[in-house]
Amino acid sequence: MNTRRDKGPGRSQRQRPERQGSERTVSRRPDRKETREPRKPGGEAGFAGRRGASRAADKPSQAKRPAFKKPVERPSLKRNPAPPPPAERAKPEVSPQLLAATAVQTVSVTPDENDMRVDRFLESRFPGLSFSHIQRIIRKGELRVNGKRAEPKDRLRAGQAVRIPPLRIDQPKPRAPENEADARTLAALKAMTLYEDDDVLVLNKPMGLAVQGGSGTTRHIDGMLEVMRDAQGQRPRLVHRIDKDTAGCLLVAKTRFAASTLAKSFRSRSARKIYWALVAGVPKPRQGRISTFLAKEEREDESFMRVAKHGEDGASHAVTYYAVVETSAQTLSWVSLKPVTGRTHQLRAHMAHIKHPIVGDPKYFRIENWELPGGIQNRLHLLARRLVIPHPRGGVIDVTAPLPPHMQQSWNLLGLEADRYDPIVDAPEE
Repeated sequence: MNTRRDKGPGRSQRQRPERQGSERTVSRRPDRKETREPRKPGGEAGFAGRRGASRAADKPSQAKRPAFKKPVERPSLKRNPAPPPPAERAKPEVSPQLLAATAVQTVSVTPDENDMRVDRFLESRFPGLSFSHIQRIIRKGELRVNGKRAEPKDRLRAGQAVRIPPLRIDQPKPRAPENEADARTLAALKAMTLYEDDDVLVLNKPMGLAVQGGSGTTRHIDGMLEVMRDAQGQRPRLVHRIDKDTAGCLLVAKTRFAASTLAKSFRSRSARKIYWALVAGVPKPRQGRISTFLAKEEREDESFMRVAKHGEDGASHAVTYYAVVETSAQTLSWVSLKPVTGRTHQLRAHMAHIKHPIVGDPKYFRIENWELPGGIQNRLHLLARRLVIPHPRGGVIDVTAPLPPHMQQSWNLLGLEADRYDPIVDAPEE
């Protein structure tokens, strides 16, 4: 480019680059939306004994179906932890020294950050950045993705260029030196651990310990994970949640890449969850499908889920498969459950809906004049027994949680054998 200079001594003009007409843009893939029509609610018709069989079970009631025959026992999916990750992984291009930078910068999305929300991307890159500041710079269009404005919920793709405006960042506070309380918390998490690698942590959450904080809740899993925060301010993240009084498998992501990948598996229903419960009576048929709509209802100082009508405001479709594993004198049943959807209190509300509520459920057990068998504790008998999900870096995570103490006591009193064949493994996946 030519530069014009004045002939007068000591006077000059700086070189001015030509202004570009427009910036090159790359379109983002729009968010995918669920296109399947929800199944019509239809009660609890039995499911077929082989996978792939057609299901006309959405009708309110049907004649008895043939009992679900016990198939030839197949080897269950063996635990197959992912191979160790490569020695060197892609690292964010912004070093910790840039946390205090105030100049405009353009960074590239790394493979580990693929499919991450824009606001989560900023939060992970700059731990000292406040949530309100993140929302403000995105809303004003100061942050650009490949030259275009973005929304907080937009998801990034590896290789995209993100223009970040000057930021007001508080330096992350270093973690206080480990004290006795932190040591106890770390020991408690270690005792709960069923599986762990560089990306994933599966905990055996005990009954009575909340997953997240709430009104009057001071101790919970999410708060306990603070002791695992690293020097860059990052800490493990919850991938899903289970009720406070439900024991069993709880999945936690230790890296941003794992959090994004595992969340996608839950959204696409690639994760398989199996629960065990002790319920009142014996469900008929002994294997079936429960399909309803559920809506949240507030009553006095508590909320619960009720069965709603299709199209009702706030109603969501919920599907659960169940199978009776063993019974005790036609009074109690050990039931295995496979939720297809993941609604709040879904399993508890569904079992109450078919008149076989879960023993010890303070919200949904409403059988009048029902007496708890002697020796059985009045606690929620619901266990997140097994979790099978693709590992973010290949392979499969397959983890099983043992019976919690109060359920093990009930199994012993009723003579139930925990190693019996579980027919729910052959229920359809959708």
